Amino acid sequence: QVQLVESGGGLVQAGDSLRLSCTASGRSFSSYAMSWFRQAPGEERKFVAGINWNGDTTLYANDVKGRFAISRDNAKITASRQMNSLTPADTAVYYCAALLSTVAVRGADAYDYWGPGTPVTVSS
Repeated sequence: QVQLVESGGGLVQAGDSLRLSCTASGRSFSSYAMSWFRQAPGEERKFVAGINWNGDTTLYANDVKGRFAISRDNAKITASRQMNSLTPADTAVYYCAALLSTVAVRGADAYDYWGPGTPVTVSS
């Protein structure tokens, strides 16, 4: 069992940067691939970025590649995501998710555990 809690969301202006963190509790955090998803109002939950169990492989959605960076620290049981050059299109609730696998995947249905989400609002 893994419990996830996101932090770092808030209201920012276009062009700003923001760092989201996901803290996990429970055993065997390093056994899980971790990913971030986001869900804008009226839209489906979409994959943003993922990182494999030991942090040496990352995966990004095309619309955030080059702007967002995902990382993890298994000793501190956190997975973070740096978001740069934010635009109003990045406004959404951001969710951290854990998959009992060595490799992150894009499909939300595959993930075993989810955090409650943290809202990010980017004003123009």
